Amino acid sequence: MIRVAAVGDIHLGPGSAGFLRPAFDTLGDCADLLLLAGDLTRHGTREEARVVAGEVAGLAVPVVAVLGNHDYQSDEEEAVAEELTAAGVHVLEGTGVVLDLDGTRVGVAGTKGFGGGFAGRSGSDFGEPEMKAFIQYTRTCAGGLEKALRGLQEAGSDLRIALTHYAPVPDTLAGEPLEIYPFLGSYLLAEAMDGAGADLAVHGHAHSGTEHGITAGGVRVRNVAMPVIDRAFAIYHLSPHAPLPTGSPDRSAP
Repeated sequence: MIRVAAVGDIHLGPGSAGFLRPAFDTLGDCADLLLLAGDLTRHGTREEARVVAGEVAGLAVPVVAVLGNHDYQSDEEEAVAEELTAAGVHVLEGTGVVLDLDGTRVGVAGTKGFGGGFAGRSGSDFGEPEMKAFIQYTRTCAGGLEKALRGLQEAGSDLRIALTHYAPVPDTLAGEPLEIYPFLGSYLLAEAMDGAGADLAVHGHAHSGTEHGITAGGVRVRNVAMPVIDRAFAIYHLSPHAPLPTGSPDRSAP
């Protein structure tokens, strides 16, 4: 049984040092890895990224992250990724990593993702160049995620996790205003997950959303934005031999 700790939207910055470290220091007792689902900083600066790096450096478990829209705000996303990488974090964007966790090969594929909406009420790459570019960017993110997931399968991973910032399904947006759904995620991310296969999908971004969802293909989706899970991280259990049934109580306190 693999214990996956996950949280997103921690929005750290100057003055936040030490905010999460006490909880993260307990991960060695209750989890096998930590996933960070984007919006790790407030305004996406190197200074803020150093605070995040300090919270996760030297933890007892591997840390895997994607960036979120806040982490792009200051056009320093590469610097943010550099600071996290220097602290030992696997930062993913259209890429994946396979971790050997006590004999189980756990693969994580990640992308920030982007918006566009969901089946039946979504944008399309038609019309103005700005609209085409909007949806094409989402397609690029989803394509990178699908390719990374397939790469994990080829690498012989026992379990595969899709990590994004934007939501792949509308289920986990329940509680958010309907008008902003197109800016919170895209069905293209879910199509990538269903196309390549995944045992779990984790995202953030929707602060007023809902924790549990599922793709059309049956991939369990969890919104781990900190305002949603209301704790330093949530824990999800995965087994390569006995997948957890949809809707089962798989969350525990840190």
